[in-house]
Amino acid sequence: MTITEPTAATVSPSPGLAPSGPARPKKLKVPHVIRGRVVWGEDVEYASRDFDVPFVTSRINFNELITPRTEQGPAFDVSLTDIIDYLVEVAQHLELGRNPYLQESLELTAQVSQMPRRMIENTFRRPGQFLTRQAIQFRLEKTFRDPRVLDGWVEHTDPHGRTTRVRAFPPRLVHMLAGNSPSGAMTSIADAALVKAINVFKLPSADPFTTVAVLRTMADLDPQHPVLRSMSAVYWRGGDAKVENVLYRAQYFDKIIGWGGGAAINNVIKYTGPGFHLVAFDPKVSMAIIGREALADEATMREVAELAATDSTVFNQDACLAARHIAVECDLDDDEQLARLDRFCALLRERLNVDREFASAVGPSTPSDIREAVEGMRFLEPDYRIWGEYDGSGLVVRSPELVDFHPTNKTVNVVPVASLREATQFANVATQTVGVYPPERKAEIRDLLATAGVQRVVRLGSAMTGTMGNPHDGMYPLHRFVNWVADDDA
Repeated sequence: MTITEPTAATVSPSPGLAPSGPARPKKLKVPHVIRGRVVWGEDVEYASRDFDVPFVTSRINFNELITPRTEQGPAFDVSLTDIIDYLVEVAQHLELGRNPYLQESLELTAQVSQMPRRMIENTFRRPGQFLTRQAIQFRLEKTFRDPRVLDGWVEHTDPHGRTTRVRAFPPRLVHMLAGNSPSGAMTSIADAALVKAINVFKLPSADPFTTVAVLRTMADLDPQHPVLRSMSAVYWRGGDAKVENVLYRAQYFDKIIGWGGGAAINNVIKYTGPGFHLVAFDPKVSMAIIGREALADEATMREVAELAATDSTVFNQDACLAARHIAVECDLDDDEQLARLDRFCALLRERLNVDREFASAVGPSTPSDIREAVEGMRFLEPDYRIWGEYDGSGLVVRSPELVDFHPTNKTVNVVPVASLREATQFANVATQTVGVYPPERKAEIRDLLATAGVQRVVRLGSAMTGTMGNPHDGMYPLHRFVNWVADDDA
């Protein structure tokens, strides 16, 4: 199988991309993909989430999206080995420099996303490390122990001598995609393929283009491939009951895979019930816990400030794993220790204002509610102190307890604590990642953090660096996606 290389014909803009260069088109055309077939249309007009840029799509035909339960999915009998081969081949063609669909997606997404173009471009390069044969096989082995259950019925005998056969049965899934990282579209498609699901991807308004770009790449490789024919991608405005009252039903789908904010997840919950379940990647917040060792001297403070800034600025703090609160262990009765803590805050503020692979030196400006709250804190020194401006270059707020606003847009709340154990009280079930410094002290608090509801403990500065095969948001996602069925002889 081969993909069409960029030529004068193939790189010419699709209907969604204006040929005149950087000028914004009046309306962006967002194609749907129906069982692997690209469908253009201008029946319905929407506005993007963050910018006043309209886009148009074709009208949704529900009959084309729904596969009767009397029919198995197109990928049902495709071996896992063949699917892995296919994904590896697709990944080789998801290179921005030679893929016209990703190039177009980059230009269009830059018009409707808060992320700078440079950061969007960097995210397109991330999935390559996760879609290698070795990485896929390693993840499947960690998730399923015996990946043969994805291909058929695997027999085992219990201690009483009773025999059963178990299969991880291909599910029917609706994927509510997140719009804060284009790479999420690529990995969601790979996950859907590995479990041999029948899939409908709900395109996010902050990026309705990348999922379609990947599916169009797959269509160039083989327009009739069973994995591609298992996939549809459409857009509707989240919460639109005219669409969701039809699709979100157990007779059509088994589960909805929900990425998104609290309002989006809460909207989906009302549709769940017997036979139709939610696998939720809930909105999460992250934090850091830093030991007194960080305040030992100027060099160490600079090093730790850089690590903390690295974690706090991922996607300009729009990622779940970006630290928003930082607890720093110090002697609260020692004026010299408190002075060093303030020096650390100043250094942290400097390092927030730095261009990184997935952060910009100056991001979106501070929201008005945070500005108002911080202005009030300026009258409460020395208990509260502020470093930075409201222009998106970084803001550090040192307070005796957690602030009552949600730090965002490169706003970091630093709270002094008497011990690392005391800092664990700030964690709860909504806390995803906790970065710890020094790393050898993670063992002191990891059980307390897990008890509080935390799902991931890492070295400070490595929040973005995930280990392959690990659980995500307290679960192994692929294990939750499938339907586990037993054929029991007992």
